[in-house]
Amino acid sequence: MRITGSTVLLTGVTGGIGAALAHELAARGAKLILTGRRADALGPLAARYGARGVVADLADPDDVERLAREAAGTEILVANAALPSSGELLDYTPAQIDRALAVNLRAPAMLARLLAPAMVEEGRGHLAFVGSISGKTATKHSALYNATKFGLRGLALALRQDLHEHGVGVSVVQPGFVRDAGMFAATGARPPVGLRTVSPRQVVTGLVRAVERNRAEVNVAPPEMRLLSAIGGQFPGFSERVQRRAAGADRTVHRIVEAQRDRR
Repeated sequence: MRITGSTVLLTGVTGGIGAALAHELAARGAKLILTGRRADALGPLAARYGARGVVADLADPDDVERLAREAAGTEILVANAALPSSGELLDYTPAQIDRALAVNLRAPAMLARLLAPAMVEEGRGHLAFVGSISGKTATKHSALYNATKFGLRGLALALRQDLHEHGVGVSVVQPGFVRDAGMFAATGARPPVGLRTVSPRQVVTGLVRAVERNRAEVNVAPPEMRLLSAIGGQFPGFSERVQRRAAGADRTVHRIVEAQRDRR
Protein backbone atom coordinates (compact mmCIF):
# COMPACT_ATOMS: atom_id res chain seq x y z
CA MET A 1 0.00 0.00 0.00
CA ARG A 2 1.51 3.32 -1.05
CA ILE A 3 1.59 5.97 1.64
CA THR A 4 2.05 8.82 -0.84
CA GLY A 5 -1.34 10.33 -1.62
CA SER A 6 -3.21 8.09 0.83
CA THR A 7 -5.46 9.37 3.60
CA VAL A 8 -3.87 8.24 6.87
CA LEU A 9 -5.47 8.35 10.32
CA LEU A 10 -2.75 8.45 12.98
CA THR A 11 -3.76 8.05 16.63
CA GLY A 12 -1.66 9.02 19.63
CA VAL A 13 0.16 11.80 17.77
CA THR A 14 0.74 13.89 20.91
CA GLY A 15 2.77 11.33 22.81
CA GLY A 16 5.57 8.81 22.44
CA ILE A 17 6.65 8.31 18.84
CA GLY A 18 3.50 9.89 17.39
CA ALA A 19 5.23 13.11 16.36
CA ALA A 20 7.99 11.18 14.58
CA LEU A 21 5.40 9.13 12.72
CA ALA A 22 3.50 12.26 11.70
CA HIS A 23 6.69 13.87 10.40
CA GLU A 24 7.59 10.89 8.22
CA LEU A 25 4.08 10.27 6.92
CA ALA A 26 3.72 13.95 5.97
CA ALA A 27 7.13 13.89 4.27
CA ARG A 28 5.96 10.93 2.19
CA GLY A 29 2.94 12.86 0.96
CA ALA A 30 0.21 11.34 3.09
CA LYS A 31 -3.02 13.25 3.65
CA LEU A 32 -2.99 13.16 7.43
CA ILE A 33 -5.78 13.03 9.95
CA LEU A 34 -4.17 13.37 13.38
CA THR A 35 -5.85 12.62 16.67
CA GLY A 36 -4.96 12.96 20.32
CA ARG A 37 -6.61 13.78 23.61
CA ARG A 38 -4.90 17.13 24.21
CA ALA A 39 -6.14 19.96 22.01
CA ASP A 40 -3.26 22.24 23.03
CA ALA A 41 -0.70 19.76 21.69
CA LEU A 42 -2.71 18.52 18.72
CA GLY A 43 -3.39 21.92 17.18
CA PRO A 44 0.24 22.93 16.50
CA LEU A 45 1.10 19.48 15.11
CA ALA A 46 -1.86 19.53 12.74
CA ALA A 47 -0.90 23.03 11.58
CA ARG A 48 2.74 22.03 11.07
CA TYR A 49 1.87 19.15 8.75
CA GLY A 50 -1.17 20.65 7.04
CA ALA A 51 -3.25 17.92 8.63
CA ARG A 52 -6.78 17.72 9.94
CA GLY A 53 -6.82 17.41 13.72
CA VAL A 54 -9.57 15.59 15.62
CA VAL A 55 -9.52 15.78 19.41
CA ALA A 56 -10.69 12.47 20.88
CA ASP A 57 -10.31 10.47 24.08
CA LEU A 58 -9.95 6.85 23.00
CA ALA A 59 -11.09 5.68 26.44
CA ASP A 60 -14.54 7.06 25.56
CA PRO A 61 -16.51 4.72 23.24
CA ASP A 62 -18.55 7.64 21.90
CA ASP A 63 -15.38 9.53 21.03
CA VAL A 64 -14.02 6.49 19.17
CA GLU A 65 -17.17 6.28 17.07
CA ARG A 66 -17.13 10.02 16.42
CA LEU A 67 -13.48 9.83 15.38
CA ALA A 68 -14.27 7.08 12.89
CA ARG A 69 -17.10 9.16 11.41
CA GLU A 70 -14.90 12.24 11.10
CA ALA A 71 -12.12 10.14 9.57
CA ALA A 72 -14.36 8.58 6.92
CA GLY A 73 -12.36 7.86 3.81
CA THR A 74 -9.27 6.71 5.74
CA GLU A 75 -7.18 4.41 3.58
CA ILE A 76 -4.47 3.64 6.13
CA LEU A 77 -5.05 3.41 9.87
CA VAL A 78 -1.99 3.77 12.08
CA ALA A 79 -3.23 2.81 15.55
CA ASN A 80 -0.39 4.15 17.67
CA ALA A 81 -2.09 5.46 20.83
CA ALA A 82 -1.49 3.56 24.09
CA LEU A 83 -1.34 4.09 27.82
CA PRO A 84 1.84 2.86 29.57
CA SER A 85 -0.14 0.66 32.01
CA SER A 86 2.94 -0.23 34.04
CA GLY A 87 2.86 -1.52 37.60
CA GLU A 88 1.22 -4.39 39.42
CA LEU A 89 -2.38 -5.20 38.61
CA LEU A 90 -3.27 -5.18 42.33
CA ASP A 91 -2.35 -1.50 42.41
CA TYR A 92 -4.94 -0.55 39.78
CA THR A 93 -8.50 0.56 40.39
CA PRO A 94 -11.25 -1.04 38.29
CA ALA A 95 -11.65 2.26 36.43
CA GLN A 96 -7.94 2.34 35.60
CA ILE A 97 -8.07 -1.23 34.31
CA ASP A 98 -11.04 -0.36 32.11
CA ARG A 99 -9.23 2.71 30.74
CA ALA A 100 -6.08 0.75 29.87
CA LEU A 101 -8.07 -1.96 28.09
CA ALA A 102 -10.16 0.65 26.26
CA VAL A 103 -7.27 2.73 24.94
CA ASN A 104 -4.77 -0.04 24.24
CA LEU A 105 -7.05 -2.72 22.83
CA ARG A 106 -10.71 -1.80 22.42
CA ALA A 107 -10.10 1.46 20.55
CA PRO A 108 -7.79 -0.09 17.90
CA ALA A 109 -10.26 -2.95 17.42
CA MET A 110 -13.22 -0.59 17.10
CA LEU A 111 -11.44 1.76 14.70
CA ALA A 112 -10.56 -1.24 12.56
CA ARG A 113 -14.16 -2.45 12.71
CA LEU A 114 -15.55 0.96 11.74
CA LEU A 115 -13.01 1.92 9.06
CA ALA A 116 -12.28 -1.42 7.38
CA PRO A 117 -15.66 -1.90 5.62
CA ALA A 118 -14.95 1.04 3.30
CA MET A 119 -11.50 -0.40 2.59
CA VAL A 120 -13.05 -3.79 1.81
CA GLU A 121 -15.50 -2.12 -0.56
CA GLU A 122 -12.62 -0.40 -2.37
CA GLY A 123 -10.49 -3.55 -2.36
CA ARG A 124 -7.51 -1.72 -0.88
CA GLY A 125 -6.28 -0.24 2.40
CA HIS A 126 -4.09 -1.04 5.36
CA LEU A 127 -4.47 -1.34 9.14
CA ALA A 128 -1.20 -0.88 11.06
CA PHE A 129 -1.17 -1.51 14.80
CA VAL A 130 1.75 -0.24 16.87
CA GLY A 131 2.27 -2.83 19.56
CA SER A 132 5.32 -3.72 21.60
CA ILE A 133 7.85 -6.49 22.12
CA SER A 134 5.85 -6.81 25.35
CA GLY A 135 3.22 -8.45 23.15
CA LYS A 136 5.52 -11.44 22.66
CA THR A 137 6.80 -12.24 26.16
CA ALA A 138 5.71 -11.30 29.67
CA THR A 139 7.71 -9.10 32.04
CA LYS A 140 7.46 -8.28 35.72
CA HIS A 141 5.25 -5.34 36.76
CA SER A 142 3.62 -5.26 33.33
CA ALA A 143 0.65 -7.62 33.59
CA LEU A 144 -1.91 -5.17 32.25
CA TYR A 145 0.37 -3.78 29.55
CA ASN A 146 1.37 -7.30 28.49
CA ALA A 147 -2.29 -8.30 28.33
CA THR A 148 -3.21 -5.45 25.99
CA LYS A 149 -0.17 -5.91 23.75
CA PHE A 150 -0.57 -9.70 23.57
CA GLY A 151 -4.20 -9.03 22.62
CA LEU A 152 -3.29 -6.43 20.01
CA ARG A 153 -0.86 -8.83 18.35
CA GLY A 154 -3.49 -11.56 18.22
CA LEU A 155 -6.06 -9.13 16.85
CA ALA A 156 -3.74 -7.94 14.09
CA LEU A 157 -2.50 -11.34 12.95
CA ALA A 158 -5.96 -12.91 12.87
CA LEU A 159 -7.59 -9.88 11.24
CA ARG A 160 -4.88 -10.00 8.59
CA GLN A 161 -6.09 -13.46 7.59
CA ASP A 162 -9.72 -12.34 7.56
CA LEU A 163 -9.07 -9.34 5.31
CA HIS A 164 -6.49 -10.84 2.95
CA GLU A 165 -9.06 -11.97 0.38
CA HIS A 166 -10.51 -8.44 0.32
CA GLY A 167 -7.24 -6.75 -0.60
CA VAL A 168 -6.77 -5.06 2.79
CA GLY A 169 -3.44 -5.47 4.55
CA VAL A 170 -2.87 -5.68 8.30
CA SER A 171 0.40 -5.34 10.19
CA VAL A 172 1.63 -5.17 13.75
CA VAL A 173 4.80 -3.20 14.48
CA GLN A 174 6.45 -4.08 17.80
CA PRO A 175 9.19 -1.80 19.13
CA GLY A 176 11.53 -2.77 21.91
CA PHE A 177 12.77 -0.10 24.32
CA VAL A 178 12.86 3.25 22.52
CA ARG A 179 15.31 6.01 23.44
CA ASP A 180 14.44 9.70 23.09
CA ALA A 181 10.72 8.85 23.16
CA GLY A 182 8.38 6.69 25.19
CA MET A 183 8.91 5.58 28.76
CA PHE A 184 12.62 6.34 29.17
CA ALA A 185 12.29 9.85 27.73
CA ALA A 186 9.11 10.52 29.70
CA THR A 187 10.35 9.23 33.06
CA GLY A 188 14.06 9.98 33.03
CA ALA A 189 14.85 6.35 33.86
CA ARG A 190 17.86 4.69 32.28
CA PRO A 191 17.75 1.25 30.67
CA PRO A 192 19.46 -1.50 32.71
CA VAL A 193 23.13 -1.98 31.94
CA GLY A 194 23.65 -3.97 28.74
CA LEU A 195 20.12 -3.41 27.42
CA ARG A 196 20.24 -1.80 23.99
CA THR A 197 17.53 0.50 22.69
CA VAL A 198 16.23 1.62 19.31
CA SER A 199 15.59 5.12 18.01
CA PRO A 200 12.21 6.63 17.07
CA ARG A 201 13.53 6.76 13.52
CA GLN A 202 13.96 2.98 13.48
CA VAL A 203 10.37 2.53 14.66
CA VAL A 204 9.12 4.88 11.94
CA THR A 205 11.11 3.00 9.32
CA GLY A 206 9.62 -0.28 10.56
CA LEU A 207 6.11 1.13 10.33
CA VAL A 208 6.64 2.37 6.77
CA ARG A 209 8.05 -1.01 5.75
CA ALA A 210 5.10 -2.81 7.31
CA VAL A 211 2.56 -0.70 5.42
CA GLU A 212 4.26 -0.45 2.05
CA ARG A 213 5.32 -4.11 1.93
CA ASN A 214 2.28 -5.49 3.78
CA ARG A 215 4.40 -7.25 6.39
CA ALA A 216 2.53 -9.28 8.98
CA GLU A 217 4.85 -8.45 11.87
CA VAL A 218 7.82 -6.10 12.15
CA ASN A 219 9.83 -6.31 15.38
CA VAL A 220 11.92 -3.17 15.87
CA ALA A 221 14.49 -4.19 18.46
CA PRO A 222 18.14 -5.24 18.71
CA PRO A 223 18.76 -8.84 17.57
CA GLU A 224 19.31 -10.12 21.11
CA MET A 225 15.95 -8.71 22.26
CA ARG A 226 14.15 -10.21 19.29
CA LEU A 227 15.72 -13.56 20.09
CA LEU A 228 14.94 -13.39 23.80
CA SER A 229 11.34 -12.35 23.16
CA ALA A 230 10.87 -15.27 20.77
CA ILE A 231 12.33 -17.68 23.31
CA GLY A 232 10.28 -16.12 26.10
CA GLY A 233 7.10 -16.59 24.13
CA GLN A 234 7.80 -20.30 23.78
CA PHE A 235 9.42 -20.92 27.16
CA PRO A 236 7.95 -18.49 29.70
CA GLY A 237 9.40 -20.28 32.72
CA PHE A 238 12.92 -19.97 31.35
CA SER A 239 12.31 -16.30 30.48
CA GLU A 240 11.12 -15.62 34.03
CA ARG A 241 14.32 -17.07 35.50
CA VAL A 242 16.50 -15.03 33.14
CA GLN A 243 14.67 -11.82 34.02
CA ARG A 244 15.12 -12.41 37.74
CA ARG A 245 18.88 -12.37 37.24
CA ALA A 246 18.93 -9.08 35.30
CA ALA A 247 21.06 -6.64 37.25
CA GLY A 248 19.36 -3.36 38.13
CA ALA A 249 16.14 -4.19 36.31
CA ASP A 250 13.89 -3.89 39.38
CA ARG A 251 15.21 -0.43 40.26
CA THR A 252 14.58 0.79 36.72
CA VAL A 253 11.08 -0.67 36.60
CA HIS A 254 10.09 0.82 39.96
CA ARG A 255 11.21 4.27 38.82
CA ILE A 256 9.21 3.96 35.61
CA VAL A 257 6.10 2.75 37.43
CA GLU A 258 6.16 5.66 39.88
CA ALA A 259 6.76 8.21 37.13
CA GLN A 260 3.87 6.87 35.05
CA ARG A 261 1.37 6.48 37.88
CA ASP A 262 -0.52 9.68 36.98
CA ARG A 263 -1.05 8.49 33.41
CA ARG A 264 -3.26 5.55 34.30
